Amino acid sequence: MHAWKMFLHSARMVLDNLGPALRVSLLLYIVSSAPQLFLYANPPAVDAQGLPMMEPGAASLIFVLGLVAICSSLWIAVAWHRYVLTGELSGGWVPAWHGPEVLRYLGYSLLLGLIVVVAAFLAAIPAAIVMMVLSPLAPIALLGIAVACLYVALRLGTALPGIAMGQKMNLQQGWSETAGHNKTIVVLAVIVAGVGLLVQVPTLMNADPASVLNLVYGLVVGWFATMIGVSVLTTLYGVCVEGRHID
Repeated sequence: MHAWKMFLHSARMVLDNLGPALRVSLLLYIVSSAPQLFLYANPPAVDAQGLPMMEPGAASLIFVLGLVAICSSLWIAVAWHRYVLTGELSGGWVPAWHGPEVLRYLGYSLLLGLIVVVAAFLAAIPAAIVMMVLSPLAPIALLGIAVACLYVALRLGTALPGIAMGQKMNLQQGWSETAGHNKTIVVLAVIVAGVGLLVQVPTLMNADPASVLNLVYGLVVGWFATMIGVSVLTTLYGVCVEGRHID
């Protein structure tokens, strides 16, 4: 149950340090939610084929807001890694800006994303065969794809907290450092995928997907998912790279 302990430890990082977590992330998270809030307030029109249409000006604004959202999300990740690992916390509601670390974090996150896309494609091949031959197993096959992608992301992403700390780590080192924790990370990926599906149930049960309730629920759950997700990588880094122990 080491994987379950890791997940609970990551969740407690946020819940037991709710004040610092909000100071590190709240304002930046609001900024990163700007595209979602804009689209909610200005839903795009739909053409005859049911496809969304957007005016060029609105599309350009969404693009700019998206870039700002990415920057804000990376800022949160770097700041939270540094708080958990070193206790670094600014006096205000905006964490210190570590430009070089954020830029390296961005670069390696993009590379990680590309690798996960390839992993998803490779995992989709056997999953598609399963779904064609045994269609009732389609949900399990789709869950398998998600778990495979999370497994790759967790192993490689273990390097990201080190990058946030200014260390000269890369994704390959993250993979190497987690080699002895292979089974644990597989189970951890299953847990993360399962919890991710579970928290979506209330949204799916709401008859009006565009309701204010769904928007608020999505934003709140999104914040916890962001912070706990970053904490999971921090926990893996602490255990696999720094040799820390979980109580």
